[in-house]
Amino acid sequence: MKSFQVTFHQEDQADQMVVKKLSEADFNAAIEGGMRQLFELDTNIGLFIFVDGEDKDGGETYHALRFQDEKEEPSDYYSFELKDFYEFIALFTSQMYIEDDESESDEEAYEPIHHLAHLFFHIVESGEGVTP
Repeated sequence: MKSFQVTFHQEDQADQMVVKKLSEADFNAAIEGGMRQLFELDTNIGLFIFVDGEDKDGGETYHALRFQDEKEEPSDYYSFELKDFYEFIALFTSQMYIEDDESESDEEAYEPIHHLAHLFFHIVESGEGVTP
């Protein structure tokens, strides 16, 4: 497991965050006590599955698994601090409150789900050279 820092653009309105990139073994140890799948985000840089879990001692962990090119195994395992993970959940769930009867031009507007995908673009880009 290796940590890396992600710095966002000022317009992203997100604080710098420390992200951990895990190996499959690190991830399995982090969820040894159980795991819940919370939601998925399908983007042009991969499918992200967000999970929380417990390690063998009951410590809570927060993750995103990145799948690429229709492969069955994740290409990347990311681990986050609770405060950052909570922000991702808030962006995802706020999408549910956008009205269904918006006009076509409103559908092209930059919405919370787009912002979440943009943040993950920065996370993936910042962690490209990091090997767990």
